[in-house]
Amino acid sequence: MKRIRVIPVLLIDTNGGLVKTIKFRKRTYIGDPINAVKIFNGKEVDELLILDIDASRDKREPNLPLITDIVSEAFIPVSYGGGVSNIYQMEQLFHAGIEKLYCGRWR
Repeated sequence: MKRIRVIPVLLIDTNGGLVKTIKFRKRTYIGDPINAVKIFNGKEVDELLILDIDASRDKREPNLPLITDIVSEAFIPVSYGGGVSNIYQMEQLFHAGIEKLYCGRWR
């Protein structure tokens, strides 16, 4: 039997808060991403995916201090997507502890 992998997706917005959305539009603030990571550490999920849902649209870089804080609390692999537009940003994210990157189109 195949093992099911559990990979929660944490959506963060411009303010760095964790949000729940309906079709990425109507947003509801649901808390601090660091607390969510601590909860998922205890649940022994397989991996976390962090998506900054505003970064690409706003054409801004990833929030590296927030991502570094989140990764420092995680005891599981962390992936990231949002606002990555060049190799230098990728390098910074990998040094922060991100293991996988999801990049949209390149500018």
